Amino acid sequence: MNQDVKEIFAGSGGPAVGTPPAPAALAAKVRTLAPSMTRSMQRVAEAVAHDPAGCAALTVTGLAELTGTSEATVVRTARLLGYPGYRDLRLALAGLAAQQQSGRAPAITTDIAVDDPIADVVAKLAYEEQQTLADTAAGLDTVQLGAAVTALAAARRTDVYGIGASGLVAQDLTQKLLRIGLIAHAPSDPHLAVTNAVQLRAGDVAIAITHSGSTGDVIEPLRVAFERGATTVAITGRPDAPVTQYADHVLTTSTSRESELRPAAMSSRTSQLLVVDCLFVGVAQRTYETAAPALAASYEALAHRHSPRGGNQRS
Repeated sequence: MNQDVKEIFAGSGGPAVGTPPAPAALAAKVRTLAPSMTRSMQRVAEAVAHDPAGCAALTVTGLAELTGTSEATVVRTARLLGYPGYRDLRLALAGLAAQQQSGRAPAITTDIAVDDPIADVVAKLAYEEQQTLADTAAGLDTVQLGAAVTALAAARRTDVYGIGASGLVAQDLTQKLLRIGLIAHAPSDPHLAVTNAVQLRAGDVAIAITHSGSTGDVIEPLRVAFERGATTVAITGRPDAPVTQYADHVLTTSTSRESELRPAAMSSRTSQLLVVDCLFVGVAQRTYETAAPALAASYEALAHRHSPRGGNQRS
């Protein structure tokens, strides 16, 4: 083994590694991190995700030769995926292969063809949605999530920023918070988002939702909120994206592969909504004494509005 690989195994060649992800989370890590990898590291990641059983049987030299990379690149990829070294990655690959063989982690392709019967479209989309949710749950940092929930539960006010499909998710979170009696805004106009952010201060919370993590109209208000002293949260599919430099807490989402008939906005929205629901339920738990009556009041108001006897009773 060359000196570079020895250094990486010793811990000086990559980011610090905590508890290695479980085998079931490996594919999710690959999907989440591959876009930010170098091309050579992507080849390694794609190989282990495509054929875990075959790669588990290879030495570090064998996988390097298979992917046309170097031993150092293989080990760096293992570390970026959360494993101390290649030996740990091989163990995870063997575990994932065993799960796939038992049917608990099926390796199926869900590319939708233009001539697919509608029943196949339903089945493929349902599988992708389930996988996206499972991947997001497996990769979600619960420490970061808990810290974000704590900040939201105590916030004087919360601003949520999102554009396009992420804007719909921002509105969803805002209306949930409003229904439990919290003050929340989701400005759809980028200029209004920045002017709102200027009014934030310590004790407030600002949340940016962007799958790419590089949407300028979302990053800018978060930057302003960060500089004003608000607690900032980024919900993004790219843990090293530009938006994270202004985030106190980062919540990473997963997404299925983009295709011609299934743009990234569709699958990313699924994972974003899961994170939003986790935030909301966590906040509702922390504020139960006030949240429960507020929810009951909102249900009663809506039921009255839609009742045949509802409406304006004044003469």
